[in-house]
Amino acid sequence: MQALQSLLVALTFPPALSVALLIVAALFALIRWRRIAMATAVLAVAWSALLAIPSVSDWVRGRLESRYPPVDESTLPQADAIVVLGGATHFYWLERQNVTAYDLENSRLAAGARAWLEGKAPVIVLSGGGDNGGNEAASEARIMEYAIQRLGVPQDALLLETKSRNTRDNARYTAQIAREHGFDRILLVTSSLHMTRAVIEFRKAGVEITPVPVPESGKRERWTQRWLPSGRALWRSGRAIKEMGAIVMSRLRN
Repeated sequence: MQALQSLLVALTFPPALSVALLIVAALFALIRWRRIAMATAVLAVAWSALLAIPSVSDWVRGRLESRYPPVDESTLPQADAIVVLGGATHFYWLERQNVTAYDLENSRLAAGARAWLEGKAPVIVLSGGGDNGGNEAASEARIMEYAIQRLGVPQDALLLETKSRNTRDNARYTAQIAREHGFDRILLVTSSLHMTRAVIEFRKAGVEITPVPVPESGKRERWTQRWLPSGRALWRSGRAIKEMGAIVMSRLRN
């Protein structure tokens, strides 16, 4: 069962599915089903080529992102804690001088910092273990701890959850922290793309949350940014398809 699940996850990446379809097309050709082989080969190439177009990628991702559009942190309700989930966290901005939380539209950490700076909750929980072989010091939450302090959040306002490896773990371990500290109301910060699954898992864990969705990309103003195929657009399409599959699995487990 685990092997099958791993295979299905691998096939959510468009080039992997294209290669699999080309292998199937070759098998059809070997048994002389030439028309079916040709149609399968065309589908294999078209699948990745189409999803590599940024506008198509944005459309695919938009099916999920539109469910939880970004919010202004100043309009959020009061809560007991802000939870920021790891994953897809990039800290390129650490090298910039005088960077603030209000400069980083697409950062989960910045969204959590803005909510804290707006006085929406006194504590931020940073949730992320990652594949670190159990080394807490190398966990994603530890890296996030360092980065968010650059955005004006002091260390004494932070709690770390360093054991999680996936969204279900994020919810389970954060629920434990919430019970231990008496947190009843949580502001949950993650990307708009990831928010649907995060909401499912956190509510299953019994955590009362208010979603704080964060966009992952900016606007595309030039036609080349919208229509010229790119590897990044292909990767972004794969992430959206993988997320859709993960949502289905989360609901089935429910």
